[in-house]
Amino acid sequence: MITDIAELDRLRDECRRMVTQRSMMSAGAAVVPVPGADLVADVGLLSNMLPAISAKFQLDHEQVQKLEPRMGQQVLVIASSMGNNVIGRMVTRKLVVALLKRMGVRVATASVAKYVPFIGSAVAATISFGAMKLIGNGHIDDCYRTARELMGQPLPK
Repeated sequence: MITDIAELDRLRDECRRMVTQRSMMSAGAAVVPVPGADLVADVGLLSNMLPAISAKFQLDHEQVQKLEPRMGQQVLVIASSMGNNVIGRMVTRKLVVALLKRMGVRVATASVAKYVPFIGSAVAATISFGAMKLIGNGHIDDCYRTARELMGQPLPK
């Protein structure tokens, strides 16, 4: 387990850079004028990015399974109390699609916007970038909070 707040902060910054890169990839896919190409790209990006973030914080499914049972259960309780159903769990396409459905209006708007002449592609790319950043950074924040709780150093309220 991570025992140093400075290391935890470094991991958070590293993950934020990863989210920005993947968000740019999502924005690029949003301008492709093929129906559904952006959603397929987003599912693929999230299916890889979310477990990668969890793994950086030592909170992915395999790592949590290796913890002593009480600690593993604590990880799942902390994560579920924040509404996070990714930490400590196997990330499936079904789970990723459920996350995208929560972002439904933004994703649907981006998919439709790209067909508007001239500015549509830019709008679609912007919305797709923002949605990916929101999901990724939200997961980073949840992982960060969970790791701090496990260290006995919860964030000040």
